[in-house]
Amino acid sequence: MGIRAQQKERTRRALITAAFSQLTPERSFSNLSLREVAREAGIAPTSFYRHFRDMEELGLTMVDEGGLTLRQLMRQARLRIACCGGSVIRTSVLTFMEFIDNNPNVFRLLLRERSGTSAEFRQAVQREIQHFIAELADDLQKKSGFSSYDAHVQAEAMVTIVFNAGADALDLEPNARQELAERVVFQLRMIARGADFYHKP
Repeated sequence: MGIRAQQKERTRRALITAAFSQLTPERSFSNLSLREVAREAGIAPTSFYRHFRDMEELGLTMVDEGGLTLRQLMRQARLRIACCGGSVIRTSVLTFMEFIDNNPNVFRLLLRERSGTSAEFRQAVQREIQHFIAELADDLQKKSGFSSYDAHVQAEAMVTIVFNAGADALDLEPNARQELAERVVFQLRMIARGADFYHKP
C-alpha cells in the first residue's frame, strides 16, 4: 500500500473512531452531524466526502465493523476453548460482556439501529445478528449432530437472550453485570439441556 493510500485509510479510520467516540447513552448516531465528526477526526468537512458518500454510509460501515469485531472476539473465545478447555457457554457470555464493557458505544450503535427509523440500518444490524446465529448454529450442528433447522432454532434463541441481556448490561454496575452474566449462563444452559432432551430417542 502506497503512502497516499495509507494516509487515506488512516483518515477513514479516524472518521469512524470519531463517530463512535461521540455516541453516548443520550446521543445516538442520528444526532451526529458530519461537521462534528469531521472536526473530531481533525479534517475539514469537505474532506469527509473523499471517504464516505454521506453520514449514512459512515453509519453502515460502523455497523459492519462493530459486528465483525464482536464476531472475531467470539471466534477467539471458541478457539481458546478448543485449545485449553472450559465452558463454551460461560466463556462466550463473559467474552460478550467484556466486549460491552470495553466497547459500549459499538454495542449501543448495534442496539439502537436494530430498531431505528432507517430500514437500511435495521437490515444491516439484522445481517450482523444473522451472522452470529449462523456461526453458532454451525458449531451446534457439528458438536451435537442436530439437523440444520434445529441447530438454527437453538442458536437463534441463544443469540436473542444474549443480545437482550447486553442491552441491560450497558447501564449496570460491575457487580450487577456479573449477576446478569451468571443468569444468562444459566438460561443458555437450560436451552442447551432442553435441546438435548428434545432430541433423545
